[in-house]
Amino acid sequence: MCDALQLPIVDLSSPDRFSTANSIRQACIDHGFFYLVNHGVDEELVNEVFEQSSKFFSLPIEEKMKVIIKNYNGYSPLFAGKLDTTLSTKGDSKEGFYVSQLAGDLNQWPLEEDLPSWRSTIETYYQLLSAGTKLLSLIALSLKLDEDFFEKVGAFNEPLAVYYIIQVDSSNEEIYGASAHSDFGMLTLLVTNGVPGLQICREKSEQPQVWEDVPSKSGAFIVNIGDMMERWTNCLFR
Repeated sequence: MCDALQLPIVDLSSPDRFSTANSIRQACIDHGFFYLVNHGVDEELVNEVFEQSSKFFSLPIEEKMKVIIKNYNGYSPLFAGKLDTTLSTKGDSKEGFYVSQLAGDLNQWPLEEDLPSWRSTIETYYQLLSAGTKLLSLIALSLKLDEDFFEKVGAFNEPLAVYYIIQVDSSNEEIYGASAHSDFGMLTLLVTNGVPGLQICREKSEQPQVWEDVPSKSGAFIVNIGDMMERWTNCLFR
């Protein structure tokens, strides 16, 4: 049985940047997760992203396979990966679509005649993730660094956006949409459509592990620290 976890809430619009930075520091030390509100990304756009994503993942598998993932861009099929390699399952029960820098020609897109609004919606959403840039400047402050520290070292050069859908069936097999893992990057900003399933384990070295449910919060991003940030802070942030 999992307990519901009440994460700290960080307001990105607060004029008191130093107080906000201190709140982020405490959240990253205690949890490694927090909610981010007033982030500047319009809720109508978020809803449109979910609608367009649903249309893409509803396409026949033959159409989705035309943009199969290459160089970390494109479609990742059901059971294509298994984040927790200790499991005996055949793979994680999810499909994904990966988008990286908009410049250049690495990204793969479905035909416009099949999904006329897909690319424009995803590109608009990707460009509006300046919330991550603002957040990293506050994280720099929380670490007693200059606000532009991460920008100067090139931390914003290659962000990655991932859109995925979890598939669940009625079999008795143990199923994980995205099995136990930590994110390998600096920072993850996650938005969900309210469907439960996200859990975190705050003490991963303890046995037995305790997993806590993270409720969805309307209008908020769920933020978590990645492996790179944990390493860079000498495990101060988790």
